[in-house]
Amino acid sequence: MAKKKILNKKSLDFLESYLNNASPTGYESEGQKLWMKYLKPYVDEFITDSYGTAVGVINPDAEFKVVIEGHADEISWYVNYITDDGLIYVIRNGGSDHQIAPSKRVNIHTKKGVVKGIFGWPAIHTRNRAKEEPPKLENIFIDVGCKSKKEVEELGVHVGCVITYPDEFMILNKKNFVCRALDNRMGGFMIAEVARLLKENKKKLPFGLYVTNSVQEEIGLRGAEMITHTIKPNLAIITDVCHDTTTPMIDKKKEGETKSGEGPVVSYAPAVQNMVRELILETAEKQKIPFQRLASSRATGTDTDAFAYSNGGVPSALISLALRYMHTTVEMVHQDDVENVIRLIYESLLAIDPKKSFSYFE
Repeated sequence: MAKKKILNKKSLDFLESYLNNASPTGYESEGQKLWMKYLKPYVDEFITDSYGTAVGVINPDAEFKVVIEGHADEISWYVNYITDDGLIYVIRNGGSDHQIAPSKRVNIHTKKGVVKGIFGWPAIHTRNRAKEEPPKLENIFIDVGCKSKKEVEELGVHVGCVITYPDEFMILNKKNFVCRALDNRMGGFMIAEVARLLKENKKKLPFGLYVTNSVQEEIGLRGAEMITHTIKPNLAIITDVCHDTTTPMIDKKKEGETKSGEGPVVSYAPAVQNMVRELILETAEKQKIPFQRLASSRATGTDTDAFAYSNGGVPSALISLALRYMHTTVEMVHQDDVENVIRLIYESLLAIDPKKSFSYFE
């Protein structure tokens, strides 16, 4: 595929609407409907499951099955306790960062609609600066402008309501995408773009392709764990985000060195099947797609682990997007990396021969 711009206006309009829509873990369905609507012209059929994972299938009758996958959910909070004077304490739904919460605006999702609120914080004037408390789960709280628990409950807010941040998509310096939840709705976006390119370029694959947007990754890879037993794939290529480790206060000796703007990141890990990884790396070199390498000690911490260790072992690999400020509301990725991840998945699919074994012993 020629090195031309991949993303067009329709793509970017979809990306913006997809990111701006709330999709907290366990409540991904509205985002999945947007994703399926966009993907529909490029696939033959859909599979969905009881918890909301969505799969667009190309060549559903093919015996050999390849998955390309991202996850659909974003981190969030739950209402955990409402005080008598109308303040709300929270627990995590996924790895939400307590340190960024103070002074953030929030959306509390109720059956009556969205209730606006704010994470309050004591003014600097009132704090004992000799003994300042940092933000932690026990002391952050939400104020919805009510003076009593009864008043809060009249708004429709109750224990168990899910809470998201309203921060929306923007482009920084013409080439950086910024939003909450780039982890990992960028993955869902990128695999949808792969399907679009296959259709537009009239590529016929010699296998079934399962474009999979899994739910509940943020709380333990649960959606992928479920759907892989439904699909029973022969091979899986997962895409997620990893850290840009070049920003301050990150120890490269511990985290490795990966940079936003320097290309897709290909992982080395026990869950990553060596022959699938080498196919991806050989494809990158052949197609002159820049790439980086990342090592994981035990687990990748992504849906790769769920696919790899399912169904007796599914040959799997991970292609990541270097991201700054993970699990904040200003996650940032470089547009060139987005396009190159799409290109690398696309070209890797074209290089897969379903008749060739990925066994180490053949």
